[in-house]
Amino acid sequence: MSVKDAVAARFRELCAERNVTINELATLSGVTPSTAYSMMDKSRRDVSVITVKKFCDGLEITLGEFFSAPVFDELEQEIK
Repeated sequence: MSVKDAVAARFRELCAERNVTINELATLSGVTPSTAYSMMDKSRRDVSVITVKKFCDGLEITLGEFFSAPVFDELEQEIK
């Protein structure tokens, strides 16, 4: 799993726990719905740390809480 896929999976998990749609997450976070859907799109490879922070703010969690999840611990090393 790529880092970007892990970020998207984590946001999907958090939204499901809170019964929040991706569109609602965008609204809570002050970003456009297209930005939110773009981040969740598997064909898009870029992840903005600023957008991740905004989504965390919208969900009222810290970056530490966001990244403190098994999905990130299981990532393979990027340097080959």
